[in-house]
Amino acid sequence: MELSSITKDLLGQKMFQIMEEAKNIELAGSNVLHFEIGDPDFDSPDIAKQAIKKYIDQDITHYAPSSGLLELKEASRKVTFKSRGFEPDLDQLLVTSGANIQIYLACACLINPGDEIIIPDPGFVSYVSIIKSLRGIPKFVPLSESNNFTLDPKDLNHQINSKTKAIIVNSPHNPTGAVISREGFIEIFEICRQHNLYLISDEVYGRMIYNDFPNSFFSPSQIDKCKERTLMIHSFSKTFSMTGWRIGAVTGPEKIIKKMSLLFETINSCVPPFIQLAAADLLNKDPQASKSMVEEYQIRRNLFMNGIENLRLLSCIKPMGAFYAFVNIKKTELSSEEFCKYLLNESRIAACPGNFFGITGEGFVRFCFANSQENISLALKRIKDLGF
Repeated sequence: MELSSITKDLLGQKMFQIMEEAKNIELAGSNVLHFEIGDPDFDSPDIAKQAIKKYIDQDITHYAPSSGLLELKEASRKVTFKSRGFEPDLDQLLVTSGANIQIYLACACLINPGDEIIIPDPGFVSYVSIIKSLRGIPKFVPLSESNNFTLDPKDLNHQINSKTKAIIVNSPHNPTGAVISREGFIEIFEICRQHNLYLISDEVYGRMIYNDFPNSFFSPSQIDKCKERTLMIHSFSKTFSMTGWRIGAVTGPEKIIKKMSLLFETINSCVPPFIQLAAADLLNKDPQASKSMVEEYQIRRNLFMNGIENLRLLSCIKPMGAFYAFVNIKKTELSSEEFCKYLLNESRIAACPGNFFGITGEGFVRFCFANSQENISLALKRIKDLGF
């Protein structure tokens, strides 16, 4: 019996496949340096770890409201007020198991088969899979190294037509670390308003902007307070080094959040209550827990950039945020995938081909520098020893 046609468009996240290959090499006895996955190497905050043990011991292990516990919603409202200057209504919040499903739920509630959503190229790999699995059509806006990979609002107009329903933006950006300016976001928002589109703002790296780019963070949620058209995607994964916890909250207009909540209820029932309460404790007691992590990431970024600058055939635009470096490898005359295979086989370095993130990513390789300074230095030495 044939599987559904939807399965033909499922791409998954290929960097996990690279990680699996690297793990198999490790099982065979080799040491691999991992730069392929965006998984922080810090431990989750102690406040959250102690809290989740406490709530499990208290047997808070049954169903929770599908839209999320009041405790976490209230904590999220306070943090949003401090970071973005407004306090969303409770009905504007939906607690989910991470950010990926927030993007899926939003797209599922916005598009019908044949409708279009505009996304950056290169961009986070799940965007394309999600849109295609819903029988939508992804429309790509190329990002240019000459423009520091920053999305130019003027490029959006060329992709908008009667089938366009939303635009997805990601700042700080995966895979390049680019950040959209306040002026840029205001222009993007006005384009969305003019064409009556939703603006899905992926802000999972929102707290990760480096202090040599001061006052550069801006969220379009600050324009309409997520009441009109902005959907703010957010999770604890990157911010607090809690990738395995699968916890986050999306903020948006009440009309769409209500429908997203019903869909989440259908698919996932709810997020475990002990995870929600632990996350709420973290926000209430130490919302700045990520600050020291970001300071260390900046040191690691600088270390990585200094090493790349001393190589003959590689170059890289300095990332403003997130923990990725999108390295130009075109002078090597290898494709992105050939370069990464060569690194893994010859120097036991796992990195992610840029073409995994879109057509414009060919000729680039993404390195995640959420790794120790020691491993970064060792990787740079191995790359230099290969003659690059």
